[in-house]
Amino acid sequence: MLNGIINRLRGQVRIRAESAFPERILNLCGARELAFWDVAWESPTAFTCRLSRRDWHILRQSAKHLDCELTVVGREGAPYFLFRFRHRQSLLIGLTLCATALFLGSFFVWDFVVEGNETVPAEKILRALEKNDVHLGSFGLSLDGESIRNHVLLDIPELSWITVNVSGCRAHVQVRERTPAPERLDRQTPSNLIARRAGLVLKVRAVDGVAAVQPGTAVTENQLLVSGVEDTETVGARVLAGMGSVTARTWYTLTAAMPLEVPEKQYTGEEKTCFSLVFGTRRIKFFSNSSIQGEKYDKITNRHPLSLFGLRLPATLVTETFRFYEAVPSSREAAEAERAGEAILSSHLASIVEPYGTVSSTLCSSRLKDGVLLVTLSAECVEEIGTRVPIYTEEPGQGP
Repeated sequence: MLNGIINRLRGQVRIRAESAFPERILNLCGARELAFWDVAWESPTAFTCRLSRRDWHILRQSAKHLDCELTVVGREGAPYFLFRFRHRQSLLIGLTLCATALFLGSFFVWDFVVEGNETVPAEKILRALEKNDVHLGSFGLSLDGESIRNHVLLDIPELSWITVNVSGCRAHVQVRERTPAPERLDRQTPSNLIARRAGLVLKVRAVDGVAAVQPGTAVTENQLLVSGVEDTETVGARVLAGMGSVTARTWYTLTAAMPLEVPEKQYTGEEKTCFSLVFGTRRIKFFSNSSIQGEKYDKITNRHPLSLFGLRLPATLVTETFRFYEAVPSSREAAEAERAGEAILSSHLASIVEPYGTVSSTLCSSRLKDGVLLVTLSAECVEEIGTRVPIYTEEPGQGP
């Protein structure tokens, strides 16, 4: 494949040779060390093949004493292509400059691909890279991987590893996120375990301290569950880091007001499309006025990276389509409003309960008041209700 590219850059000739003794032509090529390829026999006395431009000139001079006929079937390669424009110097210069620009542009980064991130947004990683001079238009050969890694890891503590590999015009950014360390239990600070909300105790487990409630006990918010003060017969009262877990059945009642008349999008059918060309961090707009004021619309943006013969160009065509609409009042049934309210309240309930337990059962009801549907969600949950609070003690000699 490489030889084929080199031959096309140097120029090659496809010839047809005809002779009563065609092997003499091949022997002559071997004697003069002339390379030929793609030999195809048309008949016992004629064949076609390809030679480089230099070897063709040598064969044409050397074969004059042979009883043969050599005919050029085709000329291929860069020299013959450029020869067509010998009288169009401006076009030739333009093609040369374009090829040079493409060649030089291939050494710069014009696209980023971020892989391996799950919780850290790709935009945050790209901003950190840009802060350390790694951005669109950066010279790919000058990127210092170790320096980039050290600075980006300082800017984004959530990452444990990052590498930037440049392939052509594209930079592949591979990251590995840091596994959060488990929360370390504080066994030194004296504390109590109290209820963060009311409930019916189902299970009590005291690790340090003394259980102040038993299963089946109804507790209120901020009530003591596990005491960090323990009375002993030998040394009297001692202060501990009261720890443990208390599981309880809890109840929630959430309410949302759902209007029966809501605005609904109704597209007018009018659309406006704007185009722009992005070079690195610069943008060239193909429209005079891009601002759209006083109208409601949805904006759809499409980015089309440009390439030539598979080579990524340092430019991106951006298409922005504006779809205009009007907000039209629309009525909905009470059942539909109730379903929408139940979905909102269920999502809110899950955000409250899921860090501590699960939702056992729910009951949704609604009533109409002043043209608004009041949706009520009653829920029964099982969750951990204990939370630690410190015990403030006085040091000896600090009393009043």
